Amino acid sequence: MNYCDHLRVHYEQQWLNDAIVRSWEYGPKEQLGSEFCVLEFQPNQSRDMWTYATCCMSQSTDVAPVEIHLFSGIQTSDHIELLTAIAHYHRTGKCLELGHVVNFGRPWIPGSECNHGVLSLPYLDGPSLEESATPFSINPVRFLWLIPITAAEATYASQQGLRALEDRLEDNQFNYLDPQRQSVV
Repeated sequence: MNYCDHLRVHYEQQWLNDAIVRSWEYGPKEQLGSEFCVLEFQPNQSRDMWTYATCCMSQSTDVAPVEIHLFSGIQTSDHIELLTAIAHYHRTGKCLELGHVVNFGRPWIPGSECNHGVLSLPYLDGPSLEESATPFSINPVRFLWLIPITAAEATYASQQGLRALEDRLEDNQFNYLDPQRQSVV
């Protein structure tokens, strides 16, 4: 088993579902490495949503390896494109970590006001998903939840911090699967 297989198995064991390997065939994908892909998880008996996750966004040699995942009420290749673009930014621009806000450059789902994302802890899955030690890297891999947010929420998170935004989201009982949800700020 190699590094990328380890990541895929970690996700599959957490979500009790087999991954479908997807890739975005456009853009400078060669800069992500040949093993990079997005894993797609179909809804099942324990999870009534689609899940998309990066695999090999990080490399085994990274000081702080990180992978991200996104939940959705619908299946769409837009999520594959989005996670590939974010992985490209992570590999060639700024290394992403907990609390970072990313600008999607477009709505998360067409018609949505959520056009940014914030990297949060994987609250729905807990510590068993959040970190995984691997024999291939010095440090454990961190798995973060990419939560789609509005531009106003992105500004709020940048000014007030991740915890303040998470408190607002929780207080408003936000539906993380609803692309039409209203901003909480």
